[in-house]
Amino acid sequence: MNRRASSPVIAVAAAIGLAFGTACTADSSGDGSAQSPKETSGSSQDTPKATPSGKGEREDLVSFRLDDRSQAGMTDIWVVWTIKNHSSKKSTYTWDWEAVDSAGTRVANSSELVTDVQPGQTSKGEMFTVIKDADGLKLNVTSFERMAAP
Repeated sequence: MNRRASSPVIAVAAAIGLAFGTACTADSSGDGSAQSPKETSGSSQDTPKATPSGKGEREDLVSFRLDDRSQAGMTDIWVVWTIKNHSSKKSTYTWDWEAVDSAGTRVANSSELVTDVQPGQTSKGEMFTVIKDADGLKLNVTSFERMAAP
C-alpha cells in the first residue's frame, strides 16, 4: 500500500504551523532591542492605531495598530502591539479590542494576552486577524487590565 500525503494536505499543515509559530513569538527583552514587526506594505500612517490616552496601567500599551501585509491579492492583516511595564512588579496584561468601519459596524474583535513582563521590560507581539480590508477602520481598545504576575 502506498502511503503518501497529498500536496494540499502538506501545504495546509505547513501554513498552519507557520501561522501559529509566527503569532506566538514575542520579544520580552528588557533592553528594548526587539525588532519591530515586519511591515511589507503600507506605512504606519495608512493603518489605524489605538493609542492609549490617560494615565496609569493603560500607558503600558505603548502602541497597538493594524499592519496590512497583504500582497499579490492575498489579504494578510495583523494586529501588532508593544507593551512596556512601567510598574515595579512583574505583570500580565489582557485587553479587548474591536475594529469598526466608517458606518460604525464592528468588523472584527478579539482579546490579547501578554504574560510575565518584568518591571521596565518591553514586550512586542502580533496576531493575525480576519479583517479583509483595513482602509477606513478605527481600532478601539475596549478594555485593558494589568495584573501583578505571580
